[in-house]
Amino acid sequence: MSVDTERTVVVTVNGVPREATVPVRRLLSDALRHDLGLTGTHVGCEHGVCGACTVLVDGAPVRSCLMLAVQADGHAVTTVEGLARDDGRGGWVLHPVQEAFRECHALQCGFCTPGFLTTIAAGLHARDSSAEITDEEVDELVGGNLCRCTGYANIKKAVKHAAAAMAEDAR
Repeated sequence: MSVDTERTVVVTVNGVPREATVPVRRLLSDALRHDLGLTGTHVGCEHGVCGACTVLVDGAPVRSCLMLAVQADGHAVTTVEGLARDDGRGGWVLHPVQEAFRECHALQCGFCTPGFLTTIAAGLHARDSSAEITDEEVDELVGGNLCRCTGYANIKKAVKHAAAAMAEDAR
């Protein structure tokens, strides 16, 4: 009996089908960064605690340092690079959460930012945008990600700003 040490995976990353041959024990975070060249996903604690490596798998936040790349085979992965969209004129339109982080100065060193952006974007897309977001909902959205630079005040402000912008867009 032979043991496979590598496997070819096909993953739709940021809307584009991508293929890579990876060691079967390669983490999704490492496959994204090293095999696919998408370095926006940051690796912090490598234990699933800090949230810096969070990506969306089929729309749900996942700690990519806890998921094997072979587990993502056949799934859709959205990284921080995939949140913005092409404006059709050679430029990009930031996701409302990205725009809110920029406007509210919700980052300092930026290391944790990709995980916050993907987590918050998924959370805001999953909620009823017609209702005003509560402080408890904001705390829930940011509570699973760690930032060592800020006091979270501007991050929470950005969540509220993004929620309001998304509600306006939904009208």
